[in-house]
Amino acid sequence: MKIIADLHIHSKYSRATSKDMDLTHIKSVAQIKGITVVGTGDFTHPEWFKQLQEQLEPAEEGLYKMKEDKEGKVRFVVTGEISNIYSRGGKTRRIHNLVVLPSLESAAKINSALSWQGNLKADGRPILGMDSEELLKIVFQIEPQALFIPAHIWTPWFGLFGSMSGFDSLQEAFGENVRYISALETGLSSDPPMNWRLSQLDQFCLVSNSDAHSPDHLAREANVFDTELNYFALRDAILKKDKSKFLYTIEFYPEEGKYHYDGHRNCGVRMSPQERKEVNGICPVCHRPLTVGVLSRVDALADREEGFIPSSAIPYKRLIPLKEIIGEVLQVGVKTKKVEQEYNKLIYNFSTELAVLLEVPYSDLAQVVSENIARAIEKAREGEVVVEPGYDGEYGKIRITSEKKENPSQAALFS
Repeated sequence: MKIIADLHIHSKYSRATSKDMDLTHIKSVAQIKGITVVGTGDFTHPEWFKQLQEQLEPAEEGLYKMKEDKEGKVRFVVTGEISNIYSRGGKTRRIHNLVVLPSLESAAKINSALSWQGNLKADGRPILGMDSEELLKIVFQIEPQALFIPAHIWTPWFGLFGSMSGFDSLQEAFGENVRYISALETGLSSDPPMNWRLSQLDQFCLVSNSDAHSPDHLAREANVFDTELNYFALRDAILKKDKSKFLYTIEFYPEEGKYHYDGHRNCGVRMSPQERKEVNGICPVCHRPLTVGVLSRVDALADREEGFIPSSAIPYKRLIPLKEIIGEVLQVGVKTKKVEQEYNKLIYNFSTELAVLLEVPYSDLAQVVSENIARAIEKAREGEVVVEPGYDGEYGKIRITSEKKENPSQAALFS
């Protein structure tokens, strides 16, 4: 069975998150996107956890569905992101970790243990003053079948390898307990090829998730499996890096991530790794150290050249969200009525957004929407894009390449 799973999202109880991130909206949008299994997010938050207990019921082993959901197409798996801020090796570390569990009962026990470590009510993604290695120990002592996944590992401020507060290796961060870690989340600002440059990561399965703070962002990154529909089948595919069962990851263009390049957002300074080296890492405007982005950090730790592909690598596909493609062609914002109308036509005819982006032939698309929109979807699928990399907390921009046709009005739609 083909399963699309987005394991890392947030509820409305997380900071800077849409009020629509409740179970009803998450389920509805997940179905439109084409997600089979979506994380609950934020299981540590008392109010959110109470809603999970009240509104979800067991489905397949280790998975849940909403009690009110008669069709039962979307499954939930218990997940939560935890922010660990602590001192290690004479340096303050700020590491985010994703915990995936097979039951609400296990989550309740972990919540009880963590309630002594910090205020779980303060944020859907709690800040705990405990070492990531200690968190890992607590999780596996309570639930041996858990998945413990260092989140968005390259983010400068809150990633395992982050330039501002991270480590240079997993062994440095987790010691001998690194054996309990089987997967790493690449994050929006990196993609699998960037991670393949580090031989130390070969033993780990690379996963991709949306880290969604609003419903529209669900499945901007995700994982595609061909397994039975249950928690343990998905977990097994990840643990074994089984390419016959873990088919590929869906990737954001890493340049669109907020921390791909180096720079200073407040100064309007964005630099490639080479440009940063030429100014010795100092901002030419404010003369303070630049925020070192993901690409530079990968370069610093890599022991392989670009283009290396490990034999065990899980494939990937890069996508641009459908509303962004439509908005660019129509030259309007993604939240406008025009975009919504075209989007709804495609969903009505082809069921899900991911089906439109990944599978529906151009000829079929062109019977429902304009040739320009159909062609833009095809171009995005083929990677014919122009990139403007993100930096220091500023999202990058991805645009469809211009059409090389004699009709100037048509070309303008893609410029």
